[in-house]
Amino acid sequence: MNKITIKDLVKLLLGKIWLILFFMILGGAAAFCYSKFMLPLQYESHINMYVQSYSGISDNNNNMNNITNSKQLVNTYMEVMRDDAVMDDVGGLLINQFDIDTLSQNFTVSNGRILPSSVRRTINITSVPDTSALKLSSVTKNPNVSAAVCNDLTLVAPKFVEKAVGVGSINTIDKAKVYSNPVGPNVKKNTILGAAAAFFIIVFLIFIIDFFDNTVKEADVISKKYKKAILGEVNRFGDFRKHKGGRKESDVRFLISDPKIPFNVSESYKSIRTNVMFAMGTSDKKIVAISSPNPNEGKSTTAANVAIAFAQTDSKVLLIDADMRKPVQHKTFKVKNSEGLSTLIIKKSTPSKSIKQNVLKGLDLLPSGPTPPNPSELLASEQFAYLLNQFAIAYDYIIIDTPPINVVSDAMVMKDNINGILVVLKHSKTTVDDVENCMKQLDLAQANMLGFVMNYIEPNRHSSYYKSKYSDYGYSETENKENKEKKGAIADAD
Repeated sequence: MNKITIKDLVKLLLGKIWLILFFMILGGAAAFCYSKFMLPLQYESHINMYVQSYSGISDNNNNMNNITNSKQLVNTYMEVMRDDAVMDDVGGLLINQFDIDTLSQNFTVSNGRILPSSVRRTINITSVPDTSALKLSSVTKNPNVSAAVCNDLTLVAPKFVEKAVGVGSINTIDKAKVYSNPVGPNVKKNTILGAAAAFFIIVFLIFIIDFFDNTVKEADVISKKYKKAILGEVNRFGDFRKHKGGRKESDVRFLISDPKIPFNVSESYKSIRTNVMFAMGTSDKKIVAISSPNPNEGKSTTAANVAIAFAQTDSKVLLIDADMRKPVQHKTFKVKNSEGLSTLIIKKSTPSKSIKQNVLKGLDLLPSGPTPPNPSELLASEQFAYLLNQFAIAYDYIIIDTPPINVVSDAMVMKDNINGILVVLKHSKTTVDDVENCMKQLDLAQANMLGFVMNYIEPNRHSSYYKSKYSDYGYSETENKENKEKKGAIADAD
């Protein structure tokens, strides 16, 4: 199990910084709107009450002065004033002062009686430090009610204090006033709390999701685990162009021959091309199969772009669509699929009719042809091996798009006729278990696995990978734009 460091956690949060900021703004905005437009206004009134001591109290040694006696009574008086009997009397006075509708907005009224607990909720009694005074405050939705609660409590409290304690007294020198300026809700405070709550919630969810997420994110981890090279990493691309006819991005193959393709993406496929050349070594046959653990992980796009990258070196390249169950290369290059690999293997067509010449400069395409009932048997046939040997004579490089390894065995049955298999992984989608199953299939078939390609990496200009791989080339944004324009001019000339 990999050890998680503080640096890893910070990196995880920085990668989600815009999501975190969005939820913080959303949480703050929700709290602001709720406080501003949903919560009722609150009004406060207050009054001071003074505890007067009594004479005669003493301990075994010394008589205590009056101020000390008063301080000793303060806490007792506070408890007495919170008693249900006191609250019940205050409620009785309020019933005679306000109509039921007004009282119902501030207290719980049942059978013409205000419940003591609802009165107590509106009251706050505190002692004033270093004095024998009590501060009584009341917060309700009506300024007049708040003042009345304070004044009514000062009326009923003395008799209960005298009855309960029997000594001392509690007095006031004024009456609570009505303050028309609301003290609540505190919109600013609630907004900050809402944003803070949203922050902690989204961070918690990010950590939880990441903890249970077993998708592949770090290419180096996979490389070290299986002792296989990472032959390339490709950023997500394709969003620069709207898809016509409402097609999904997964239905569209973006080729590096398109001048609109980002510069760093083109360079990634060229880097893969170079690494594949080294991986094949000095073998006379330059045949590479490209697959992935599961469908929709970018193997067909990778196969097409790697083939184009080889063709851009003035080599003669053949791209074979051997995914006869779900072919896409004929759609990618916009050619007919009535004849292709399947008809060629069963000798129902000829190479001249099946191979589409110069779909791009230096690149020929052999589409899959009509879907046969037995694709694996056709790819394992001697006729297919014979065709590959013939193609190896006519072409410098052959790239084969094969079905997903975890789904069918098509890629493995051709292992003896190729240099090796390149496995494409989709960043944050392919799981560790998917890779494990894929590698078991390859090991069981004793196929030569050339390495991995990490596909669909989210572009992040602030990531160390982006900076180290692309910024160090010395290209500015303007230079990148000029490079794209030059590529466009070359593509038009072709």
